[in-house]
Amino acid sequence: MTVYDATTDVDVVVIGAGQAGLSAAYHLRRRGLAPYADFVVLDADDAPGGAWAHRSPSLRMATVHGFHDLPDFELPPPDPAAPAREVVPGYFAAYEAKHALPVVRPVRVRSVSSRPDGRLLIATDAGDWTAKALINATGTWSRPFLPYYPGHFTGRQLHYADYRGPAEFAGQRVLVVGGGASAIQVLSEVAEVAETVWVTRREPVYRDGPFTEESGRAAVALVEQRVRQGLPVRSVVSVTGLGPSVAYRRAEQLGALHRRPMFDRLTEHGVAWGDQELAVDAIVWATGFRPEVGHLAPLGLRSSGGGIRIDGTRAVDDPRIHLVGYGPSASTIGANRAGRAAVNEIVRLLGAPTGAYRSKSTVTLSETGRA
Repeated sequence: MTVYDATTDVDVVVIGAGQAGLSAAYHLRRRGLAPYADFVVLDADDAPGGAWAHRSPSLRMATVHGFHDLPDFELPPPDPAAPAREVVPGYFAAYEAKHALPVVRPVRVRSVSSRPDGRLLIATDAGDWTAKALINATGTWSRPFLPYYPGHFTGRQLHYADYRGPAEFAGQRVLVVGGGASAIQVLSEVAEVAETVWVTRREPVYRDGPFTEESGRAAVALVEQRVRQGLPVRSVVSVTGLGPSVAYRRAEQLGALHRRPMFDRLTEHGVAWGDQELAVDAIVWATGFRPEVGHLAPLGLRSSGGGIRIDGTRAVDDPRIHLVGYGPSASTIGANRAGRAAVNEIVRLLGAPTGAYRSKSTVTLSETGRA
C-alpha cells in the first residue's frame, strides 16, 4: 500500500483566486460542496485581488478595459478616479467574506500529477492536497511575454507588468510596443509627459461604436476554435480590435496613435528599420501574457499544436481538469460563465452533493478592512 504523508483530501481544488477562481468557488458552494471539507481555493498571493493587485497605480477605474461583477454581489459604483489596484482587490476581499469561500494563501502550486488511485496530487510549498477534480484559474499575469528581436539596447526595457505610471518617463522618448488595450493605456498616460512612438506587428483594427453581443459571440468563437484544436491561446481582445474607451480617446487627443510597423532589430541606443535608426530612452513592451499552466505539465495535456485542447472548460485529454480564465474565458464576463460551466461538469462527474447554500447578504466592502 502506498502511503501519502501530509496530504489533505478534498473533492475539488481550485488554483487561483482571481475573477475566474472566485466565480468557480461560488458555484461550488452553490451546488452544495462544503468549504474546506469538499473543496479549497489555493492562491499564490498574500491577499485578495488576483492580478488586479499588481496593476499600475496609474490605472483608474475610469480607464479599466471592462469589468463585470462576480455572481451574486455587485461592485458598488466606484470613484472613476480611484486606482483599480485598490478598488477591485477590496471588492474581491468582500466577496470572499460574503460567501465564506475557503481561500488558502499564500500557497504556490508546484505541480499537479495523477496518483495510481486515480486522484490528483497537488504539490505545493505549503503541503499537498489530493482531489478528484481540479479547476485551474491561474490566469496569465505571472507569465509576461517578451518577444525576441536581435540586437542589444542599452537603455531601459520593461514589460507592461512592471509599468508603474508615466512620471518616471518625463521628458524622454519612449517606444511602446503592442497593439492591445495595455499599449493604449501606456500611450494615453506617457504621452502627457514624454514623446511616444508606437509600434505594432500588425495594423491595428479599430472598432467604432459599442461592442455588440453578436460581435462578442463571434470573437469568442474564433478563440474557442483554436483551443479545441490544441493551438496556442489567443486572447479574446486580440480578435475584437480596439474600441472606443477613455484611454483610447485620450491617446488620440495627445496625437499618440500614429502607429509605425515593427522594427527589425534593437540597437545600442534604440531600434532600427533597415538603415533607419531611431534613438529612444526606454522601451515598454505591452506584448501580452501567456497562460500559467506549467504546473500541469506532469499530466501531459499539451498537444502537438503547442496548447491544451479544451472543450468548453474541460481538458479533452483529462475530464478531471478544467481551465477557466483560459482562452475564450480570459475576460471578466467570460471568467464568470466559465466558472459556472466548469462546476456543472464537475458535479456531473462526481455526483451531486447533498448540501445547500445560502449567501450572507450583509457583508460590505468596509467590513473586509479594504477600501
